[in-house]
Amino acid sequence: MDEEYDVIVLGTGLTECILSGIMSVNGKKVLHMDRNPYYGGESSSITPLEELYKRFSLPESPPESMGRGRDWNVDLIPKFLMANGQLVKMLLYTEVTRYLDFKVVEGSFVYKGGKIYKVPSTETEALASNLMGMFEKRRFRKFLVFVANFDENDPKTFEGVDPKTTDMREVYKKFDLGQDVIDFTGHALALYRTDDYLDVPCLETINRIKLYSESLARYGKSPYLYPLYGLGELPQGFARLSAIYGGTYMLNKPVEEIVMEDGHVVGVKSEGEVARCKQLICDPSYIPDRVRKAGQVIRVICVLSHPIKNTNDANSCQIIIPQNQVNRNSDIYVCMISYAHNVAAQGKYIAIISTTVETEEPEAEIEPALELLEPIDQKFVAISDLYEPTDDGTESQVFASSSYDATTHFETTCNDIKDIYKRMTGSDFDFENMKRKQNDVFGEDEQ
Repeated sequence: MDEEYDVIVLGTGLTECILSGIMSVNGKKVLHMDRNPYYGGESSSITPLEELYKRFSLPESPPESMGRGRDWNVDLIPKFLMANGQLVKMLLYTEVTRYLDFKVVEGSFVYKGGKIYKVPSTETEALASNLMGMFEKRRFRKFLVFVANFDENDPKTFEGVDPKTTDMREVYKKFDLGQDVIDFTGHALALYRTDDYLDVPCLETINRIKLYSESLARYGKSPYLYPLYGLGELPQGFARLSAIYGGTYMLNKPVEEIVMEDGHVVGVKSEGEVARCKQLICDPSYIPDRVRKAGQVIRVICVLSHPIKNTNDANSCQIIIPQNQVNRNSDIYVCMISYAHNVAAQGKYIAIISTTVETEEPEAEIEPALELLEPIDQKFVAISDLYEPTDDGTESQVFASSSYDATTHFETTCNDIKDIYKRMTGSDFDFENMKRKQNDVFGEDEQ
């Protein structure tokens, strides 16, 4: 342990493991430590089921009806991968895909007037959908064609819209889209959690809708993927990548002190020894004095013995409850997966509700989602503080990640990774930097 490293990473959450993988592939000498005995930190999957009951301080142990405890891998943070999104790109470039198997999530649903409707995934479905009336459908179709053809480098595709100045509210007005369709487009396709996006230039929204439709086009059922055995497999896959390139891993390692000299980091002290480093990456829990609280998220893990009603008996799906439908500022999400993904015992389903906390009674806020899931065998409620770093790390060379937010995909996590990478190296993140070196000494033999 008494050695000099280029980078020390504290915590094995997904953000930390991806960064440690990239740094190792780029030839940096990396030491990766975690105070926990398991990988994943906040983004781990808990197994066996008994461990989950303990973690949430439930006095009883799981009933027999829950099956074998070790058949369960329960995510603490519910997220799916956008099939054409940044995390999938990172997995492909680093070839971490060889350690994982994915399934397509079977459907995406949106809540309207107390009922749930399938988010149309093809033109035929859109025309048959009860979400909007006949004339609305035509206008919506025109809008989708406009988005699909839109190219920010080709003004001929703008149709009078300036991507840098026209706000999204105006674009909706141009296509004469009604409030329900706007809710659905902004929240179920562009995946915004609030309505703040309406008053900013439309380019990002258009790109988000493109990402949704391109992700959808890859597999057809929904734009989302989910790894077998749970999301905890993701950090472990990137940890393997780092180890192949010479990264050193130590779990169950308490961190006693982050050693600073003249305002910048020089090492980490653990069990009386100091490992020296030039740069440090960590999650907020390792440096409480360098982060600030930026809100709270409530997540409720619900174990069910049935698929969710009105989802066509899907064994995996996402439900979005747009904020306007339930008089809130931010959306409520439900991610559901099941025994089909090797995360639950045969015939069992796990639905996880999440949203940004807005009141003093977070559990009352998610009531509309709980109603969709009835009857519920067991629920586990977690209210977590969200933290973000107070400084950018250029001075101290301590780079903290932000807590995982309430979104149901990894795009914001990937933005955080790219941002930390840029602050650490001084250059823009480029997916090419993640490519495995073909003739590397640590490369594995072809499987």
